[in-house]
Amino acid sequence: MNQQTICPRFEKALMLLNHRWNTLLIYQLLDGPQRYSTIKKQLNISSRVLTERLKELEREEIVLRTVIPSTPVVIEYELTQKGYALTPVLKAIEQWSSEWVTITEE
Repeated sequence: MNQQTICPRFEKALMLLNHRWNTLLIYQLLDGPQRYSTIKKQLNISSRVLTERLKELEREEIVLRTVIPSTPVVIEYELTQKGYALTPVLKAIEQWSSEWVTITEE
C-alpha cells in the first residue's frame, strides 16, 4: 500500500491514536471506569493535557464521562463500545512491544 491509496478513515484513526497520550489513556481505561485523579496519577500527565485529551476522546465517542452526584461530585471516565473495540489492537501492540522493543537506560 502506498500513501496515495491510504483510506481517509485509516489516516484519521492513526492521527487520533497518534495524538500524544490518547493511546495510553485508552489503554489505561481497558481496566474499567476510572476517576480523573486515578488516571492522572497512573499516567503522570498534566491536568491541562489530560482534560484536553479526555474531551477529544469524548467527542470521538471513545470515552464516556459520567458525573456521579455526591459530595463532592465524582466524575468517572470509561470506554464506550467503540473504545473497547480497540482492545485487540492495543493488545497486539502490547504483545509486539514485549517481544521486540528494548528499553535502554540513559
